[in-house]
Amino acid sequence: MKRTYLVVVDTSNEAETALLFAARRAAKTSGGVHILALVPQPEFVQWGGVQATMEEEARARAEAMVMGAAGTLMAEAGVQPAITVKMGNPIAAVRHFLADEPNIAALVLGAAPKGAPGPLVSHFAGNDAGAMPCPIMVIPGSLSREDIERLS
Repeated sequence: MKRTYLVVVDTSNEAETALLFAARRAAKTSGGVHILALVPQPEFVQWGGVQATMEEEARARAEAMVMGAAGTLMAEAGVQPAITVKMGNPIAAVRHFLADEPNIAALVLGAAPKGAPGPLVSHFAGNDAGAMPCPIMVIPGSLSREDIERLS
């Protein structure tokens, strides 16, 4: 069974750091990377057609971001990631994804380099850490590419 690292991506620099770490780790261990892009649920709009358009636009933006990240993984680490885009509450989406995918070896999250680490890190490394189905790797957003290469 292939060791797969789950990385939750968004537009933050720390998500890119987590993705790079996971890719390097996967390359060194003959593992894989699964990218989970989370799309926030748009606020309710009274007209269904407008709501559907807003959701589709949000999904398209997330998919474009993930494709850019996947290209980076291929170029830098030779890793072809699996990609999933989920809409809704980020914590619930990650929890459901992990419940549905028992082969995930670790949840890899990036922490902001300053201030609060971010909502997913705060939740999963704090509240749910002892009940997780896999280890959690929190990658500091302040790491350089050289640091990531050395530590992965």
